[in-house]
Amino acid sequence: MECISVFDMLKIGIGPSSSHTLGPWRAAERWIKELKQSKKFDKVEHITVDLYGSLSLTGKGHATDYAVILGLFGADPETIPIDSIESIISSVKDTNTLLLNNELAVPFDAKKDIVFNRKFLPFHANGITFTATINGRRSSSTFYSIGGGFVVKEERTVSKKQDAIFENTFPYPIRLGTELLAYCKELDMPISSVVLENEKSIRDMDTIDFELKRVWETMLECMYIGCHTEGHLPGGLNVRRRAFDMHKSLKCDLPYETPQEWLETIRKTEVKFRQILTWVSCFALSVNEVNAALGRVVTAPTNGSAGVIPAVLMYYMVIENHEADFEHIKKFLLGAGEIGSIFKKGATISAAMGGCQAEIGVSSSMAAAALCELLGGSPEQVLIAAEIAMEHHLGMTCDPIGGLVQIPCIERNAMGAIKAINAAELALGTDPQNVKVPLDKVVNTMWETAKDMNTKYKETSEGGLAIGVHLSDC
Repeated sequence: MECISVFDMLKIGIGPSSSHTLGPWRAAERWIKELKQSKKFDKVEHITVDLYGSLSLTGKGHATDYAVILGLFGADPETIPIDSIESIISSVKDTNTLLLNNELAVPFDAKKDIVFNRKFLPFHANGITFTATINGRRSSSTFYSIGGGFVVKEERTVSKKQDAIFENTFPYPIRLGTELLAYCKELDMPISSVVLENEKSIRDMDTIDFELKRVWETMLECMYIGCHTEGHLPGGLNVRRRAFDMHKSLKCDLPYETPQEWLETIRKTEVKFRQILTWVSCFALSVNEVNAALGRVVTAPTNGSAGVIPAVLMYYMVIENHEADFEHIKKFLLGAGEIGSIFKKGATISAAMGGCQAEIGVSSSMAAAALCELLGGSPEQVLIAAEIAMEHHLGMTCDPIGGLVQIPCIERNAMGAIKAINAAELALGTDPQNVKVPLDKVVNTMWETAKDMNTKYKETSEGGLAIGVHLSDC
């Protein structure tokens, strides 16, 4: 069981999918590193990429082919200029040549050399195999994108050695909610402070603050862009961006020119009770509309669920506490990251393995817990908030129409954010002595539900709305 940092759970990357875009992108980077380490890189004559299972079935709608090309090209998803993506892809397709790691030109026909295989590999639903021809011989390496941008190889198994690494890296190793509560009691600390102590064991405080600010600034910029971009989303569904219209109906007349000025403007705006839901929905929709347009977002814990956490954090800053500062943001992100890691260790954050409960459900749980702590909840109540949020997402399927991360994915972020706020409020009014379903039980139940769920409801576009509504209907 690996140590999972908050920065593993909250990654900066390109939309629309952490498992289908960011994961394959990172897998391509790792393969290039393998080639260099084995001194094969300079000898590569040709490349092919095989996508399996969910990566194949919804890969085109999730821009997996784009991600593969960009990863092989050597672009960094955290820093690549968004407006350069199309030009890089077009250049590769027009010339049938790929500049591998921006160093070595190799023949590459994207239509033929990226192969969409419908079959599933046994290890995980998201399999990807890179093959290089070197001196006329083929050399292959297979990776698995297991959700949230995490990438592994099949030989990665739980071993005594790995357990030892886990135990020895973090001073307070956590797999279960009960273990987290025990540390809170032992140290007399809230959850976010325990998480911070673990983070401090692997990086200095200045780096932690810098990276958390970068995560938050990316979230804020994403919401800002989404609220100020009009038009329709790409992909063929002709989905109109709604955050722009919602924001236009809500915003005040005070001037602003940057995302931070925009935030301060909103915080000065009088918000009526009925508008609260609209604001929260607007924040969530804005993020996932940017995500759907191959914009830069923070996986939280995935791209498909990237809107929930920033929307709930904005709710706290805009509605609950106008004086909230970076320390509040830090606590929120640290607490949210830890809850996400508990779900990843005990269940899954991959829709291809667990349906949408593994994405929107987990993100709602993360946000509910983080909000509960900021609102004054005890560590016990924080875990109650996480449990309530997941309990009411159990069984949610992943059935994207047209294989696009748009319908119903974008709206689900708004619903997940609203549920998170409600879950936090319910938890604050709950006596921990009266809890019947602890967090660890609901994590286990989510995993059992995931295993029982029919494969067609796990990000394959072969069930649910994906077949109930056709592209021609849109």
